Amino acid sequence: MNPDYAIEVHDVKKKFRIFYDKGNDLKDRILFRNRNHYEDRWVLKGISFRVKKGEAIGLIGHNGCGKSTTLKLLTKILYPDSGSIEMTGRVSSLIELGAGFHPDMTGRENIYTNASIFGLTKKEIDKRLQEIINFSELEDFIDNPVRTYSSGMYMRLAFSVAINVDANILLIDEILAVGDANFQKKCFDKLREIKAHGTTIVIVSHALGQIEQICETSYWIEDGLIKQSGTPKIVHDNYLKSMELKRTEQLEKQHATEQEKEQELEKSSVTKISQKLPDFCEKTAIRMGTQEIVFTDVQLRNLENQKQYVFDTQEKIKIFLKYQSNKNNLKGNFGYGIFREDGLHCYGTNILIETGECIPIQEQGELEIIFQNSLLPARYFLDIAVHSHDGIIFDDIRQVISFVVSSSKQDIGVCRLKSSFLWR
Repeated sequence: MNPDYAIEVHDVKKKFRIFYDKGNDLKDRILFRNRNHYEDRWVLKGISFRVKKGEAIGLIGHNGCGKSTTLKLLTKILYPDSGSIEMTGRVSSLIELGAGFHPDMTGRENIYTNASIFGLTKKEIDKRLQEIINFSELEDFIDNPVRTYSSGMYMRLAFSVAINVDANILLIDEILAVGDANFQKKCFDKLREIKAHGTTIVIVSHALGQIEQICETSYWIEDGLIKQSGTPKIVHDNYLKSMELKRTEQLEKQHATEQEKEQELEKSSVTKISQKLPDFCEKTAIRMGTQEIVFTDVQLRNLENQKQYVFDTQEKIKIFLKYQSNKNNLKGNFGYGIFREDGLHCYGTNILIETGECIPIQEQGELEIIFQNSLLPARYFLDIAVHSHDGIIFDDIRQVISFVVSSSKQDIGVCRLKSSFLWR
């Protein structure tokens, strides 16, 4: 093994045997042998990568692509069917929340048990005990049974033990998604600190921003193979675009299927129950308001008036709205908001803010909003609303449409700011 590397994975393959109709006991298996049908499902089809000492990498991909399996192979919870994995030094892992904790033992007792699993002697644990307790911020609960802990408290204790065992390699699977914002920041700061001291880190996460903050390299796993590796922002950008295109294809198929069902219902004269959310909405959308004015269509378009779901940073985006009103002499304050997938409120405005007045409402009308997209690569949600001048909500749809922003550049943050560089 190359002495510069902490982890070397060579052409690793892993399969799981999936039974369709397996007998539950010995009697069933003997009497109904023909029912024991199964298939070998290959989760990993030959992945290879190397991680330098002190480097941090991220593993990304959709659910079931093999990320967590790869991490379990690194921890030797699982073993590959072929290929090899070489690792140097003490390994600490956060594979599953509270794994290795005994629910009836106290937090203090579990620290000793868990740390000993990672290879620490009692003397070494004694030396680190107070530091672990202080980091977890569980001083008042450390002598309570861990079954009385919340999931956040479990995570605090598990993370505190894992990062205080002086590991050469730290493996993390989605665990940083748990906990409050302050503790998450504390965890990130600690990860940066131990990385600066030479610890090698492998993170599996759907939170791409977490990986970008810590890792030098991302590996995108798809269909059991590494589809792309490299700078996290570039890999994540391509991954998001791919996921959004697949999602829109699925939506279009679903809409086509729903339309076929509606046509069949109309032919058979079956009364159709009206849906609360129209077809243009995401299934996770939330709608509220008096419905005196209602949106009848919402689309994101490019300047050529083509429907679009993936936009480049600095590309102009058109929000196309259709509405109808069942009341005369109304004036409407139309607005929109944009939220990043993690809930960050990126921007919001309305006609009243921009022009100082609401617009007259027709029985049926259309509205176009064009804005310069300065957002950086990520997945975003669009909110749209129409209110009265004094704030009465006529129609307000949260997360009406999702879209993805991509970019060929590598700046970081939420949005691109116009910058000038002067030198002498």
